[in-house]
Amino acid sequence: MHHTNEKMEEIKLLSQFDLGSTASGLKVHSHEAAKETVDAAARLFEKGLTDHVDGGYLTDRGLVAANHAQSLLRLLSE
Repeated sequence: MHHTNEKMEEIKLLSQFDLGSTASGLKVHSHEAAKETVDAAARLFEKGLTDHVDGGYLTDRGLVAANHAQSLLRLLSE
């Protein structure tokens, strides 16, 4: 169950990226964000999906992942 929660935090973070603009990234402030969000940002970086440990910009691989995450959330919202 722990891993499922981690994946959900990563999906939530990926869903926050603006896919309409490659010039917009995310900054996860460790002193403001929940520990789960900070940890998710670090895992996305470790997996090569973002270019910085605290968010930053999506890599090419991250863009694919964010597109999938956001598509899934749209489908589930219908």
